[in-house]
Amino acid sequence: MIHNFSIDRSIIQTFIAELRDSSIQKDSMRFRRNLERISEILAYELSKELKYKKVNVTTPLGIANMELVEEQPILATILRAGLGMHSGLLNYFDRADSAFISAYRKHSSKESFDIHVEYIASPNIDGKTLIISDPMLATGNSMAMVYKSLLSQGKPSKLIIVSAIATPKALKFLEKELPKSTTYYIGAIDSELTAESYIFPGLGDAGDLAYGTKI
Repeated sequence: MIHNFSIDRSIIQTFIAELRDSSIQKDSMRFRRNLERISEILAYELSKELKYKKVNVTTPLGIANMELVEEQPILATILRAGLGMHSGLLNYFDRADSAFISAYRKHSSKESFDIHVEYIASPNIDGKTLIISDPMLATGNSMAMVYKSLLSQGKPSKLIIVSAIATPKALKFLEKELPKSTTYYIGAIDSELTAESYIFPGLGDAGDLAYGTKI
């Protein structure tokens, strides 16, 4: 199931508009904060599909009957662009364990590249709910590669993908590459890719905008 948050009017569109705005992008701290705020909204929304358990909470005046998340998910993100969204998710799932994956495009030409995964730091994900965040889903190749690499740490019971902007091409590709039960929480869907496989109109390079231009 794909949850596309650009369909309905909400405050999330303000944050995405600021991510896109080339004049506001000059403020890297605001860019990171907007990624964080978007993922906080998506964290709240996706929390509705997690498993809950009934607990009794003792207040100064008595007992309150509550329903709380049964088990914290595993939060995984792709270095380095995903760190902003990871922070937002961690703000809401503040007792969750984290996984970090280094993945990058290795270009053989301007328009041709392979995805390389070099590093994984992850807890055991076997039987857990796994949430993978990445600001941009352009082709879906990086996300598919990262998920398959994480399977070395166990097989999750549920997979949730969180992204600020995606393309139909990426989502269609991931429907084939990821488990059929995967759910997607997407801030906006842009219909085009450039010849270099960047999202159009998109926002540019999320990693560079958040953390500085790389060599």
